[in-house]
Amino acid sequence: MSFASHQSSPFPNSVCDFMSVRRYSKRTIKSYLYWVKYFIIFQKKRHPETMGPIEVEQFLTYLAVTRNVSASTQKIALNALAFLYNRVFEQPLGDLGEFNRAKTPGKLPVVLNRLEMTQILSNMAGTSQLIASLLYGSGLRRNEAVRLRVKDIDFGYLQLQIWNGKGNYHRLTTLAPELVSKLSLQIEQVRLYLQADSQCQFLIPASNTTGQHG
Repeated sequence: MSFASHQSSPFPNSVCDFMSVRRYSKRTIKSYLYWVKYFIIFQKKRHPETMGPIEVEQFLTYLAVTRNVSASTQKIALNALAFLYNRVFEQPLGDLGEFNRAKTPGKLPVVLNRLEMTQILSNMAGTSQLIASLLYGSGLRRNEAVRLRVKDIDFGYLQLQIWNGKGNYHRLTTLAPELVSKLSLQIEQVRLYLQADSQCQFLIPASNTTGQHG
């Protein structure tokens, strides 16, 4: 069975719907669909339901040997295809051991010390500085910081509620006491902006929908 372009096929949409109703994050859905489509194209647009472990191993080997992807990238591709077969098709792939695994680099990640981080933050200001401070002080990821809402901040217990983080998990994390005043100021500024916008709506005259006649 050939697999036509995803624009004319309902299959990608069905996978998207399957993940959406199970409350997977949009980022995870987008990533998994990318690797599923890539797999289909690599296998000459055959429908994935007509394939199995052998074709998956071929694709994973191609990523490691020909595309030279990182171990983490290959693992994401594997997770996407394992989800497709295990959960969507209910046809478990079983033990995949016959593919070349991407090599994990041996170097350690570079970590800034406290002085270096202080110097970086001192050269920032406003919202950008606040977000960077949350990343450093509370261990938030970028998407988690920009999605943070007022209701998720507990000033009394100095903690933040993170919803749908990595792996679609919820968690609590600490709030640095030094950020309380900055967050409070940010909340107050946004409240004033919303109040001003609300007042402006009453000042703008309604458009004249009556036609002009000569």
